[in-house]
Amino acid sequence: MSKPNFRFKHYDLHEQRVGTIVEVALNAVNNVRLMTAPQFQRFTEVLDFKYIGGVAKKSPVKLVIPEGGHWHLIVDMEGHHGLAESAVKVIAAPGTQKKAS
Repeated sequence: MSKPNFRFKHYDLHEQRVGTIVEVALNAVNNVRLMTAPQFQRFTEVLDFKYIGGVAKKSPVKLVIPEGGHWHLIVDMEGHHGLAESAVKVIAAPGTQKKAS
């Protein structure tokens, strides 16, 4: 099985509600891709995949979860000079409280 031929950092966001905000801080220009679990599987198998996001030229980047489900975030260097350092914060959807784990 092949895998992407560029470096990336994977964040498993687990189950998220619609409207949840994912804030990504970067120290360099990189791609930020938010995707569902099936799309992440396609990404890892180097198949065509769909995602929300793209080239992040400014930090932080804020992406909104469009539907409830299991989500993944990828920060990758494809087309850039190197893999950025990154940090991810998940902010509960407005009007909801996240349960303590």
